[in-house]
Amino acid sequence: MTERSSVADLAKTLREEVDRYSPGERLPSSRALVERYRVSPVTVSRALAQLAAEGVVVTRPGAGAYRAEPSGPAKPAPGDTSWQEVALSAQTAAGPVPRSVDASGVLVTLAEPPPGVIEFNGGYLHPSLQPERALAAALARAGRRPGAWNRPPTDGLFELRAWFARQIAGPGGEGGPTGADVLITVGGQSALTTALRALAPPGAPVLVESPTYPGMLAVARAAGQRPVPVPVDADGLRPELLAAALRATGARVLVCQPLFQNPTGAVLARERRREVVRIAREAGAFVVEDDFARSLAHEDAGALPPPLAADDPDGVVVHLRSLTKITSPSLRVGALAARGPVLERLRAIHVVDQFFVPRPLQEAALELVGSPAWPRHLRAVAAALRPRRDHLAAELRRQVPALVQAAAPRGGFHLWVRAPEGTDEAALTGAALRAGVAVTPGRPYFCAEPPAVHLRLGFAATAGTAEITEGVRRLRTACAQALPHGAEGGEPAPA
Repeated sequence: MTERSSVADLAKTLREEVDRYSPGERLPSSRALVERYRVSPVTVSRALAQLAAEGVVVTRPGAGAYRAEPSGPAKPAPGDTSWQEVALSAQTAAGPVPRSVDASGVLVTLAEPPPGVIEFNGGYLHPSLQPERALAAALARAGRRPGAWNRPPTDGLFELRAWFARQIAGPGGEGGPTGADVLITVGGQSALTTALRALAPPGAPVLVESPTYPGMLAVARAAGQRPVPVPVDADGLRPELLAAALRATGARVLVCQPLFQNPTGAVLARERRREVVRIAREAGAFVVEDDFARSLAHEDAGALPPPLAADDPDGVVVHLRSLTKITSPSLRVGALAARGPVLERLRAIHVVDQFFVPRPLQEAALELVGSPAWPRHLRAVAAALRPRRDHLAAELRRQVPALVQAAAPRGGFHLWVRAPEGTDEAALTGAALRAGVAVTPGRPYFCAEPPAVHLRLGFAATAGTAEITEGVRRLRTACAQALPHGAEGGEPAPA
């Protein structure tokens, strides 16, 4: 597809979407448009210029593009908002320094693809896998509970806190948290934001796995913290590199995902688990354990290792998890668990930011996890994700073997693949979207320069194996255009 046709396609899409904005309202930034539509900055610039020439938008150098005012009587010139650049900057001895908040890595998985596009970039279960009937029934029962619409305790309903504590502690539960150690949060992202704000001041280093979840990097950077990468391998975080990073930086926080790590799918090896906590404890550092995928184990996962927080008498681990991924994007109920003085700081920040989680949501969560439908739903998801995973892996090997896969995870939503050397990531993701399949670029998963071009390819947001086959066929078409010449390989894709 030529650059000219790409510009025309993007201009057409933006022309249809601009009606969602009020006259004078700012459109997404050029960078956000590049990420959302997987096109080059030049394509975005030319498409906006075309719309400006048509009078659909107005562009203001340094400020962005805005929906044009409707034609008619002359309107007053817009006010001058340039002063805000200074007001939003950090004032230093050397002058103002811009403070940017980059949400592009999060928006890639939150943005809804255009109609007809297969969603390999999704971060939630396909609607057919969500427990919609059980959720509706739970919400209806919750609404009838006495006091369901009253103000809840700021820490959350104790019954729900106790349920999360039991999930974290596991069978026996002697060394794990109790309900008194748990705070109910507005989903996992809110819990992560609270934890990082509580544990590290602006300017402090925060150790992160490399690669890692872009939403965590965005949280740290928005708080003014400095993410420092610690590499992972097939067995998860490498303890010797963690120890070296703690010595070199003096960091007091490590954020990790020991189970089905995002994006690699790695599980922290048994022999490394105690070592990671021990190294952090000796350095006087906290371990923020993001246990986002425990409920997303596949049918062949076997026995899962317990959370790091399940045996942590010294309060090294701050544990977070959520019900959102395993249920619905809109059931934003999560939990933070911690012990010692840090719990008071977490509680204070949580109250200042959120007040409390709406009581009807908490009551509905309690109804859901206490119903017979809950274990059935967990089994159904485990059974549904395994064939989707295996089918995506097999179709990639057959149609696009140039995309080298990491070991297929036994939990989570996605595969992590590496593109051939010399691949242009933006060109590949843009070609994929034009071919009708949305994929997640790997660059946002690294806080430093990535060692290679990667893609994260999800299977949980697809309708099933037939859609996965078609999605890989479209991805093969994109690879034929964007991969280095002769690198795509594979069998001919069916028409």
